[in-house]
Amino acid sequence: MNAGVDLRPLRSALWERTSDGAPRGTVTLGCLEELWIHTGTHCNLACPTCLEGSKPGDSRLERITFPEVRPFIDEAVRLGVRKISLTGGEPFAVRDTVRILDYALEFVPCLVLTNGTDPLIRRMEEISPLKDRPHRLFFRVSLDASDPRRHDAIRGPGMFEKAIEGIRLLRSTGFPVSVATRVDEEEGFPELLRRFNLPADLVRVSFPELHPPGVRVGTPEISEHCMEAYQTEKTRAEFMCARSRMVLRTGGRLRVYACTLVDDDSDYDLGGSLSESLSERVALKHHRCYACFSRGTSCSESSGETGTEP
Repeated sequence: MNAGVDLRPLRSALWERTSDGAPRGTVTLGCLEELWIHTGTHCNLACPTCLEGSKPGDSRLERITFPEVRPFIDEAVRLGVRKISLTGGEPFAVRDTVRILDYALEFVPCLVLTNGTDPLIRRMEEISPLKDRPHRLFFRVSLDASDPRRHDAIRGPGMFEKAIEGIRLLRSTGFPVSVATRVDEEEGFPELLRRFNLPADLVRVSFPELHPPGVRVGTPEISEHCMEAYQTEKTRAEFMCARSRMVLRTGGRLRVYACTLVDDDSDYDLGGSLSESLSERVALKHHRCYACFSRGTSCSESSGETGTEP
């Protein structure tokens, strides 16, 4: 870790103020409930709508290894973290993912976001023993559409069937599984799940269009006044950046970012250790922040959804 050495790039002028000069809305961390680990943007699929821009061999965010992330897990445990979650890319396309989970599950429950296809299916023999670790492991599998044809138009031919196979393998092994989908696809999912002999009440986490990395999107800016007028103390505490931090690898080093939705903007680099990131006020500057502000969008799942231990 880079504790004590400030290696952050200089922040842009828009970090502190909106484009019309108003003080920008900010969020302060309450306590570190969840640590996210980004395994890198390498993925077996190349979906045009991917919010990470992931594809085979992609290295915008570099693949993470167990030896370098272990100190961050240890630090998070010392800070009282209650859950560790992994995202990508495709986590199971990264060699050390199972090893990271095996270690983290010694301390807290874990969640993995996955496309549920070949990388997971091929590694089920490695993954299965994780069900016997001291804490529970949860999975969230992405299904982009309630129509298999629309899903495959985004993810590639046959990928819907692969994802369903992945869900069934995980459930038959005893792992809890939820499904990530798009807000505009929610209506058809209960029938779809019944059709494939899956529970119609399977937990679904829905997301609006978040756009690929680096895209400029004309969302309303969030000022300090907006946060005071339209948010309460309770809702401000529910922002991801009020409860979590994310570790990722870029430029050959691990950095702590504010949350999973802002890793394409170096303004959100909060330092080289979790401890130094805790006191940072996070400016709601990224266009994806508006999804959190207006819809309560979050990559996390509540304890009631995942069964995470209190």
